[in-house]
Amino acid sequence: MRRSILILVAIGLAACGSTQHSVSTRAAQKSPGQTAHSSTPHSTVTGAATGQPGTTPVPILMYHVINPPLPGAPFPGLYVPAGEFAAQMQALKAAGWHAVTLDQLKAFWTRGVPLPAGKPIVLTYDNGYQSQYSNALPVLKQMGWVGNEMMQLTGLPPSQGGLSDSQVRALIADGWELDTQGISHADLIALPASELHYQVFAARQLLRQRYGVPVDWFAYPSGHYNASVIATLKSAGFAGSVTVVPGWASPGDDSFRLPRLRVLGGTSPSALLAQIASAQGAAPPPLTYP
Repeated sequence: MRRSILILVAIGLAACGSTQHSVSTRAAQKSPGQTAHSSTPHSTVTGAATGQPGTTPVPILMYHVINPPLPGAPFPGLYVPAGEFAAQMQALKAAGWHAVTLDQLKAFWTRGVPLPAGKPIVLTYDNGYQSQYSNALPVLKQMGWVGNEMMQLTGLPPSQGGLSDSQVRALIADGWELDTQGISHADLIALPASELHYQVFAARQLLRQRYGVPVDWFAYPSGHYNASVIATLKSAGFAGSVTVVPGWASPGDDSFRLPRLRVLGGTSPSALLAQIASAQGAAPPPLTYP
């Protein structure tokens, strides 16, 4: 049954022009550690371990569409206009922040791999919207910063504002990290075990095979998770996952319940800095959500 589903996903991705233009079922069924490119996927971590793990807590921001909301958009608050986004990034830089990836953060916390100068902050971009490439990438590239793309594999083709294959590759080439929200942004806590396994395992395997990158982090669709979801992510080889519960991430946290700060449209640069500051010291995300 799962083999048939994978074949249909591969066909559907190719037909819609999404990022997975041609993925074989055999490659998708490899173990989580295998890719078609190399036994060692290309990572955003480039420094050497010092053996002195870092202890700095770090805020993780969550963005969606980097454009004004379209008329009738169901969730207009998730749209941050490009000019507003650029002003936020400049404010973060002026306040001493420097964007890093989740893999870089883990390497810093566990092996003492140095981070760039400045206060580390992680910028995550959910779903895989084209505006993340067209409007966020140029701003970050000019600043020498990187982002974390947390993409879903189906349901958001380029014709509906999703990333194309070439755009995903351009993000990776410019130092962005590629992670995922699963195959179709499904509500994972509502799925039977076989479908949960498919959403988690297939997404990681397909992206690793296609792009030759680790895909070690997961963003819970709509923030929903429970013990079964976390166990499945661990079994699939993920290093951790991010929630929608506000707070700062710390090295002692459960890596599968890292907090994030959602940035909504209309947030001024000063309001964003205040939002970040006020979230420090918040209680950790609960064992299940909601």
